[in-house]
Amino acid sequence: MGTFGWGVAVIMVIVVSWIFYKYLAPKGWREWAGAGLVQAFIIALYAEMYGFPLTVYLAIRFFGLDRDYVSYSFWSTMLNFSETGMFAAMILGYIVAFFGIGLFIKGWREVYLARQESRLVTTGLYKFVRHPQYTGLFIALFGEGVIHWPTIFSISLLPVIMIAYYFLARKEERDMLRKFGDDYLVYQAKVPMFFPRWGQWKEMKKSSQGS
Repeated sequence: MGTFGWGVAVIMVIVVSWIFYKYLAPKGWREWAGAGLVQAFIIALYAEMYGFPLTVYLAIRFFGLDRDYVSYSFWSTMLNFSETGMFAAMILGYIVAFFGIGLFIKGWREVYLARQESRLVTTGLYKFVRHPQYTGLFIALFGEGVIHWPTIFSISLLPVIMIAYYFLARKEERDMLRKFGDDYLVYQAKVPMFFPRWGQWKEMKKSSQGS
């Protein structure tokens, strides 16, 4: 890929990173650690998407594949789906990613308003999960970095990011327990941390699209 491709990669990294830091600005060292992992995910993803397709190259060499058609897309090359497969993966990945981004932004708005009023938020998305921002982040990264454009780095970093944010969420919940006491303890016992109960996904999706 030439200079144009690398230029697009740099622009995408800057734009996506700006959006991420705008809505989830790090404060303590735990936040910075999680944000640093997400930043590495973003850089690795777009460097391969618009730069050199290292994952595809290594997969072909490792599995000894003989392909008449080789695409920059991992799924398209590995499953021999041609351009149609790449387009389908892109559309599905974007649908999942945009759903995650919607949760991310809506969760941020709900908790921001609650903090302004010094109250415990248990409605909206927080009725279904205790950390909808992180739920949205995980879903968006899965859609973009696993479904749409999987790379060695995006697939391997995703579980590490989830573990890092699990520990960050536990720290935040200890702070909430100190602030709200039994009210938060009751809420914590009733509502899952990151992923809603199976029958609540549809209702959570509707809530994410509300005002």
